[in-house]
Amino acid sequence: MSKKKHEQENPLPEEQKEETVAEPQENDAAAASLDEVQALQEQLEASEARAAEYLEGWQRAQAEFINYKKRQQRVQEAQYLDMKAEIIRNLLPLLDDLELALQNRPATDDEALQQWMDGVDVIYRKFLAVLEAQGVERIEAQDALFDPNLHEAISQEPSETHESGQVIAVLRQGYRVGERVIRPSLVRVAA
Repeated sequence: MSKKKHEQENPLPEEQKEETVAEPQENDAAAASLDEVQALQEQLEASEARAAEYLEGWQRAQAEFINYKKRQQRVQEAQYLDMKAEIIRNLLPLLDDLELALQNRPATDDEALQQWMDGVDVIYRKFLAVLEAQGVERIEAQDALFDPNLHEAISQEPSETHESGQVIAVLRQGYRVGERVIRPSLVRVAA
């Protein structure tokens, strides 16, 4: 039966005719719309996954950069301390010579010579003040127990007044900056 005959035999109200004609188009549009929504949803999920991956990579790079900066700062601080220690190490023989000169100061009644020696003493104290301002400290070794991290033993000698392993005499003063030993004390140790 043809469509026209069917319509003539079973007349439908106008509204129902339009609905029957519009129904296939709405179904096609709805199906197309669902496909588009699903495709957009998949694109959104893929984009969110990429964004999360990029964020994770950025956070990792940021953490690596912060760690790099900290490492570089530690390296620079270590280099600074090495240079500072080297300069101070080069000045210590001058300090030793000044101390030796002051220890062997001749007794004299000559007022001019005494004033000159007092001036040398002032220079020595200023030198010590400059070293102290740089954080340089003496390593106290006299009568201390021998510590290979702080002392360098040149001999072991029997001693009735000192325990075994105790420093008998300091031959050359040792110095350090903080915990870093610039020069160990040169000592004689009781056997």
